[in-house]
Amino acid sequence: MAFQIFWFILIAVLWTGFFVLEGFDFGVGALHTVVGKTDIERRVAINTIGPFWDGNEVWLIVAGGATFAAFPAWYATWFSALYLALVLVLFGLIIRGVSFEYRGKIDTPRWKSTWSIALTVGSLMLPVLLGVAIGDLLYGLPIDSSGEYTGSFWNLLTPYGIWVGITLLSLTLLHGSTFLTLRTTGIVNDRARRLTKPGALVAIGTVLVFTIWTQALSDKGDIPGPLQAIPLIAIVAAAWAVRDRHDGWAFTATAVAIALTVVSIFVDLYPNVMVSSTTSKNNITVADAASGSYALKVMTIVAVVLFPVVLAYQLWNFHVFRHRIASPRVSSEQPSPEAATQETA
Repeated sequence: MAFQIFWFILIAVLWTGFFVLEGFDFGVGALHTVVGKTDIERRVAINTIGPFWDGNEVWLIVAGGATFAAFPAWYATWFSALYLALVLVLFGLIIRGVSFEYRGKIDTPRWKSTWSIALTVGSLMLPVLLGVAIGDLLYGLPIDSSGEYTGSFWNLLTPYGIWVGITLLSLTLLHGSTFLTLRTTGIVNDRARRLTKPGALVAIGTVLVFTIWTQALSDKGDIPGPLQAIPLIAIVAAAWAVRDRHDGWAFTATAVAIALTVVSIFVDLYPNVMVSSTTSKNNITVADAASGSYALKVMTIVAVVLFPVVLAYQLWNFHVFRHRIASPRVSSEQPSPEAATQETA
C-alpha cells in the first residue's frame, strides 16, 4: 500500500510540475502577440521560452507513462475516455512545436503571422483541454462496474471540468506575464507588467469559484482550508510584487498558485483515481488500479534515482538561461521621444 500511495503522490507531482513549468510557456505563447506589436518584439517574447518549452513538455509524457506503469486500470479507463480529446491535445502540441521551429524559416509577414496564430491557438487550447481532463477525475464520468467508460465525447465536457480548464488558462496567462517581466527588458517588459493587474483580477475570480466548487464536490465543508486559500493570497502577492518590481517573487507566487490549485484536485480525489458519475460503487480507487507490488517496488527505485537527476538538469538549464532578453525601449510603431522632439522643433 505504501508504494501505491507513493506513486499516486508522484503522479500528482508530475502533473503539478507540468502545469507549473509548461504553464509559463502557455502564457507566453498566448500573450506574445499582445506584448509584441512588431516581429522583433514577438521574437523577444518567444525567445524567453525557447530553451525551456520542449523540456517542460516531457513532464506531460512522463505523467502519462507513470500512470500507465503504476496504475494500468486508471490509464485504461481515463485515456480510453479521452481518445478524441487527446487528438485535440496532440494537435495543440504539434502546432505549438512546429510554430517554434518554422516561424523564422521564411521572412514574410504572412508566414510569420500564420505561425504566430498557430502558437497562440495551441497555447490557449492546451491548458483548457488538460484542465478539463484533470477536473473530470473529481467531478465524475460515466463508468460501469467493469471500469469501462460508457459515455461519449460530450460527456467529457462536464461543467466543473470546463471551469477547471478556464481556471488553469487564467493562471497560465498570469504566470506567463510574470515570466515575461522576469526575462525581458524594454517595451515587452512594460506591456507584460501592465497585463499583470487585470490578469490577477481574472485569476482571483476563477480560482475563487474553483475553490468553492471543489469544496462542494469533496464534501469538506464551506470554509476553504490553507491549501485552497494560499493560491488566492499568492495571486495578490504576485500582482503586488510586479508593481514593486520584485519580478522573481512575482513569478514564484504565480507558480505556487498553479501548483496548489492542481494539488488540491488530487488531494480531494484520494483515495479514488477516478470518480464514477453512474454510482459511487464504480469509483476506481488507488488500490483497485495499482500494479503489482514488485513492479511498483522496482519503479520506485528507478524513480528515486532518476527524478533528482531530472530536477537538477532543469535547475541548471534555468541557471544557464537566467539572463534577460533585451527588447526595444520604444515600439517601432511609435516615434521615439527624441524623434518626436525633432519633429516638433
